[in-house]
Amino acid sequence: MKPYDFARDAYAELGVDTEKAIKKALSIPVSLHCWQADDVRGLETPREGLAGGGIMATGGYPGRARNGDEMRADLSKVLDLLPGKHRLNLHAFYAETGDTVVERDAIEPRHFTGWTDWAKSEKIGLDFNPTYFAHPLANDGYTLSHADKSVRQFWIDHAQACRRIAQDFATKLKSPCVHNHWVPDGAKDAPADRFAPRQRLRDSYDAIFGDDSIDRTKCVDAVEGKLFGLGSEEYVVGSQEFYSNYALSRDLVLCLDLGHFHPTESVADKVSTHLQFHQKLLLHTSRPIRWDSDHVVILDDAVRNLFLEIGRGKAWNKIFVALDFFDASINRLAAYVIGTRATRQAMLCGLLDPTSRLKAAEKAGSGHERLALMEHTRALPWGVVWDELCRRANVPVGADWLQDVATYESKVLSHRT
Repeated sequence: MKPYDFARDAYAELGVDTEKAIKKALSIPVSLHCWQADDVRGLETPREGLAGGGIMATGGYPGRARNGDEMRADLSKVLDLLPGKHRLNLHAFYAETGDTVVERDAIEPRHFTGWTDWAKSEKIGLDFNPTYFAHPLANDGYTLSHADKSVRQFWIDHAQACRRIAQDFATKLKSPCVHNHWVPDGAKDAPADRFAPRQRLRDSYDAIFGDDSIDRTKCVDAVEGKLFGLGSEEYVVGSQEFYSNYALSRDLVLCLDLGHFHPTESVADKVSTHLQFHQKLLLHTSRPIRWDSDHVVILDDAVRNLFLEIGRGKAWNKIFVALDFFDASINRLAAYVIGTRATRQAMLCGLLDPTSRLKAAEKAGSGHERLALMEHTRALPWGVVWDELCRRANVPVGADWLQDVATYESKVLSHRT
């Protein structure tokens, strides 16, 4: 008996159809983040004073992409090694403006032509993010909640420009663009006034989302909170509570990032709560180590439990999935492949869960049966099903993709200085 036949039968005994699980796991889009390719540096024309935002990739592994063409070449290679449907998630400071400095409140769709042309060639959609960091007007740690009205207006104008770009992406690529807002606003030490910045942040967002010219079926706005960051250890204006309430009251998508909570919190447990009230959730898979350090995603308990909860709640049509990590200490293409495969592996595990059998045992009051089956499921050969998924997607099985990355590093990355 072939390994997959054995795995299929083992799961069938618990009422799980591996064929359906493979098909579904391949169909869910995962949005790759462009900023792993260049260590979150962006493509803006160099200028003085770029700082702010608590975003930092550490390490000095050779081969970083230095321009848009190199980024797109690297991403194309990554896509060749990944099973399933994908998208690309762009930040606004990856605009390509040539030798001209274009301020962020003045960026336009034409500054992203290289990206839309590439996305068409790869037959994928694009997602988008305003870039509220790495800018002189973000250096003091505040943007949309800034006390200076002119600074707030600059960032409001930037966000409105980004919404127009997101709508353009959706129109050109015939696919809705998830447009996620995260700001670094906060304080290193205890502020005297926690109310005013949050009031200003609320009002700034109201001004941004009050633009009725944007088709919200094309530009799907999301908002993302955070527990703390570099320079905002004591106080984050856009907390999880702020954004949960704001998204719910303004009919926006709430983003949950695995790295944006206290280490002892379970993001998986939050899914069933938020989906009682929110129509959709944006999920960012990341891996915090002691803090929001954005390590490469692996198939750890946090990411596995997240998609297990999605599967048990049959909530696949209520989520958007994106990646958010950056590691400059290892081969960047390998980081992409490891993190993206781990995310889709977690999806597959969620789809292979014998949920109906577990719920039946629970309903019957047989807690011991439910617990025993949960433990038994851990030992089932999900990896064999994953290998079959990769074969059907015509991508390398197991760790065979490492040779492709090594060849690309030798022929391409090693020549970058």
